[in-house]
Amino acid sequence: MYLDEKPGKVIDTNWTDIDRVGNTSSERLGYPTQKPLALLERILNASCPENGIVLDPFCGCGTAVHAAEKLGRQWIGIDITHLAISLIEKRLKDAFPGINIDVHGTPKDSDGAADLSRRDKYQFQWWACSLVNAQPYQGKKKGADSGIDGLIFFQDDKKEAKKIIVSVKGGDNVGVAQVRDLGHVVEREKAAIGLFVTLTPPTSPMKTEAVKAGYYESQLTGNKYPKLQILTIDGLLAGTEHPQYPQIGSSAATFKKAKTEDKSKQYDLL
Repeated sequence: MYLDEKPGKVIDTNWTDIDRVGNTSSERLGYPTQKPLALLERILNASCPENGIVLDPFCGCGTAVHAAEKLGRQWIGIDITHLAISLIEKRLKDAFPGINIDVHGTPKDSDGAADLSRRDKYQFQWWACSLVNAQPYQGKKKGADSGIDGLIFFQDDKKEAKKIIVSVKGGDNVGVAQVRDLGHVVEREKAAIGLFVTLTPPTSPMKTEAVKAGYYESQLTGNKYPKLQILTIDGLLAGTEHPQYPQIGSSAATFKKAKTEDKSKQYDLL
């Protein structure tokens, strides 16, 4: 048997038939280095048998493990950042409703969150931002943050997107002054809302300071949302607390929802 006598055309190393994930692509989730799902499907179909296991030690936004799950392969994904792990978990649950995923190494309660905060305050901030679906400020650059740890954008009219400032506090010395500082940052940045995410429960003066900031009123629905919102790590993990803001359509800059996959449909390699 000779290759040049076989029907069809051999795929070479220059694959021009798979489109990149552009800024306006429906596949785009908001992760800067996201790869096309079709690309990873082709690689896995060509290199991994149906009973094989896929290992991706640098998951990023999870395209490889998404493709592996879609193609019925077993898989193991690893990443050093808690933000990436949280994004992958969300992506897979959106794409494969009811999927059972074992996640190791991420905080499951306030004790785990406190431990992460003590070991690495930046990883804690990025992980806490993922709990409210916020992007880390300045692309996870370490250093002075000007009172901003994360950003959420939402659309409430036909003009430019509205901004939400996220401030994360993991220490014990949290009080009314930090809430007041967030209010100043919200005003300075001309943001619509500020989220104060704290590991320790808020005091009564902190709650009072947040209420004094007033409300943001949606131009489309007329609903009012607290301008300063205090959210606890415990509440976010338990699902009893969540950010309040108009969620009309898709977010302008936070991570989008992956489309639901039909695993019953299999694709040929060529």
